[in-house]
Amino acid sequence: MKAFGRWMFLLLIALVTVSIAAGCGNTSLSTSENRLRIKVVVKKKNADYYSVVKMGAEAAGKEFNVDVTYDGPENEKDIEKQIKMVDDAINEKYNAIVLAAADYNKLAPVVEKAANQNIPVIIIDSQLNSDRIKGFIGTDNLDAGIELGNTLISRVGTNCKIAVMNFIKGAASSDSREKGVYQIINGYPQIKVVSNMYSNSDEAHAYALTKELVRKTPDLDAIVCTNAYGAVGTARAIDDEKLSGKIKIIGLDSTPEQVEFLEKGVIEALVIQNPFNMGYLGVRYAIDAINNKPVPASFNTGLTIIDKDNMYLPENEKLVFPFSE
Repeated sequence: MKAFGRWMFLLLIALVTVSIAAGCGNTSLSTSENRLRIKVVVKKKNADYYSVVKMGAEAAGKEFNVDVTYDGPENEKDIEKQIKMVDDAINEKYNAIVLAAADYNKLAPVVEKAANQNIPVIIIDSQLNSDRIKGFIGTDNLDAGIELGNTLISRVGTNCKIAVMNFIKGAASSDSREKGVYQIINGYPQIKVVSNMYSNSDEAHAYALTKELVRKTPDLDAIVCTNAYGAVGTARAIDDEKLSGKIKIIGLDSTPEQVEFLEKGVIEALVIQNPFNMGYLGVRYAIDAINNKPVPASFNTGLTIIDKDNMYLPENEKLVFPFSE
């Protein structure tokens, strides 16, 4: 079965399972007055990546018998909407909040407001500029950038012309990944970066940027993409321009589209995170924080390098196809 078809088949199974557990498609688990209530707020509600975070959070909610409510803005750049969602969770007196912050600085005041009202906040995915959080769970995003840089060198070499497709300037994860990429490639003077772009986590924008780039730079060797939206938009443009193989794409994460492009050879390799564990551990440690139990200050959920040769190995399938059992 093709990678995309398999992913979608597993997704349908998972959605049915989650729907049954949640009760007629509600985004929270069944409620009870004597159960703890935890609000999970992500950067973009309907993104594939955060759908896997949601699955992990709801699995923990079911396991530990707590009510989990999931939400996020429709647009990752709608920071004010995300701030309001956290503020609403405070006003609605949730017992804890699990947050993937869309901005390193701008979410800090509302998180500190929660802390002042004794509502513990666990940060997942992207760091936050506050010492009032209970813990951070996610990828070391500097390491993610370093892995992207190292994968570029292993697949393309140290004498090449490249571009970097970042996502949102000012988001901690974006800035850290960008820093990690440059930490590696700056050590090789014959790697020339012809463009440092920002997709704004918009596939169409990444597509347009890539189209313009390849027409201006016909001798481009590779594009490093620091998130899924940039990778998918870039891959579509490279595929449409019939430049697969000539311009190699090194990306991050494993959405269905990315997996399909990997199988087709449009994407050379992916650095994959573990969003299910971020959601699961976010809720688990939120429960510990509510009960005044120790919570790790930082928990690294790790990275795996995936390509066509290893994507179907048993140890990698659950990362590539996160809805499999």
